Amino acid sequence: MPADPSHETQLRALTALLDEAVTAQLGADRAVAACGEPGPVRSETAQACGRHSVTFHRLSGRLHRLPMTYPDLIEARAHAGRLLDYDQWMVRQAMNLAFTVHADERTEAARMRLNGLGRPADELRRLRDLLRGRAEWNTP
Repeated sequence: MPADPSHETQLRALTALLDEAVTAQLGADRAVAACGEPGPVRSETAQACGRHSVTFHRLSGRLHRLPMTYPDLIEARAHAGRLLDYDQWMVRQAMNLAFTVHADERTEAARMRLNGLGRPADELRRLRDLLRGRAEWNTP
């Protein structure tokens, strides 16, 4: 039985947006890790974090505006939205820790533990890969 063309279209749109998100994670992961490096954090890192935060915000907005009518895709979009929100939150928290006005031992210890976006970023990549696999499986 052929795949539902409408489901296929929505699946491909969601997968394409998640491709963009996974690509954006590469630079954001490096920027968050740079916030945790010893010594003073470079101003370029703050600029990079700001750009990545805006990118994740825009991707999240586009994601939530994607028209989804199938329960499996609505659920996948919601899960992806939570993971994108986490990415944006993590970038902002890293920036807050790295560029705090009132640094103390506790803040510095937290900053030094930063090493990237972490497990939720991996989960977003796995979700994208799963959806991509489904899209490819449905292709004649």
